[in-house]
Amino acid sequence: MHSAQTRRRLLSGWGVLVLLFLYLPIAVVIVYAFNSSRDVSTWKGFSLHWFSAAFRSDRYVAALELSLKIAALNALFATLLGTAAALALGRSRSKWKVPFSALVFLTLVVPEIVIAVASRVFFVQAHDNVGLFPALGWKTILLAHVVWSSAVVVLIVRARFTGMGSALEEASFDLGAGPLSTFRQVTLPRLAPAIVAGALLAFTMSFDDYVLSVFTASGTSETWPMAVFNDVRFGVTPAVNAISTIMFAVVAAGVATAMWIMNRRGDTADGLA
Repeated sequence: MHSAQTRRRLLSGWGVLVLLFLYLPIAVVIVYAFNSSRDVSTWKGFSLHWFSAAFRSDRYVAALELSLKIAALNALFATLLGTAAALALGRSRSKWKVPFSALVFLTLVVPEIVIAVASRVFFVQAHDNVGLFPALGWKTILLAHVVWSSAVVVLIVRARFTGMGSALEEASFDLGAGPLSTFRQVTLPRLAPAIVAGALLAFTMSFDDYVLSVFTASGTSETWPMAVFNDVRFGVTPAVNAISTIMFAVVAAGVATAMWIMNRRGDTADGLA
């Protein structure tokens, strides 16, 4: 009895240490973002000065606007493509289902740096040989992000699509509804939580991505993570802490909302069923 309690306490203590190791550096950045001092290692009092200073910088504001534009468009296109692929793969019996699924999910396990280098080479060659293909810039960043994050949407929506069964769709067909009516009135409402969760994760993945962005951008396109990294190379400033805090808050809010929606989708499905 005592040995079991000791093991539980040791495991709990180990879990706390792991969480501290993961999040203590982030907590330090957040705390010192509210420091009034210019010295990032000396606490001189609470202040919001560095947040306002960051937003007075035209360069930071332009980088933020570009990141938000790319993340929003990426969420839209990745959700459309990922949902379509998930519906096609969910109940397909084609012999190409497994190879196609492997290709889609390969983007999740291949190191991001490999995808980034391959994307840059492909975009440069495509622009040189196809006149209509855009040069390196925010459009190529968007293309790379859509390809990368669509797999996450496929993973989430497909799991929901295959897990909710086909009984209600079959009942709808038996009652005389057509394929479009069944999809709009039965399938889509049940898939909606997974689609929204996939869109939020695609948004956050794009918003805080650095590797893909820096390899597929031009010299004039700078996203928010790129602006932060470019400044950190010359030393951490309080403004960088403030920007990093805002970025963390946006990503954490998106991930938390997606997780909340995904946890509630089972209850929603039960209610619909």
